[in-house]
Amino acid sequence: IYYICGETVDKIDLLPQVESFKDKGYMILYCTDYMDEFVLQTLGAYQEMKLVNISKENIDLSDEEDKKKIEEKNEKEKELLKVMEEALPDVLSVRFTNRLKSHPVCLVSSGDVTIEMEKVINAMPTDEEVKANKVLEINASHEIVKKLESLYKENQDALRNYSKILYAQARLIEGLPIENPTELANLICDELV
Repeated sequence: IYYICGETVDKIDLLPQVESFKDKGYMILYCTDYMDEFVLQTLGAYQEMKLVNISKENIDLSDEEDKKKIEEKNEKEKELLKVMEEALPDVLSVRFTNRLKSHPVCLVSSGDVTIEMEKVINAMPTDEEVKANKVLEINASHEIVKKLESLYKENQDALRNYSKILYAQARLIEGLPIENPTELANLICDELV
């Protein structure tokens, strides 16, 4: 049983991770209550069907051939991805994915604490702050890939700036705050000029 958690049904329906599942005709359980994700993770299964959060890493509907191609792409571009990771200390890793259709990027989580859990726990009136292990996934078939490859060869400082912009975009899509909005605005303006 595929599920995803978020603030509202409308916001969940716009998430990049949902698009390919809907396109392939899969039904997805949209969960909007704060407790949903905690309960579903604890349950693990319902009537012998595994509960799978589609906003976690390694959820891929691709066939074996496409999975192999994306592994090869990630291996081939590992130095480019390394430069991007170095520019983004908040992310666990950066990688190309087949999971996206029209969106250039998305954030997924690695480990037990998801991005939605991070938001819920950090909104509670406690001193405890948790962070999900975030993975920035880049749509391997999006036009942005050509730009990233070009920047890796020609201007790695600009690649670092693009990395920050793409990460900020993914954070906004997920409903996460931007740590330094002034830096983001300046980076966008610098890259547009």
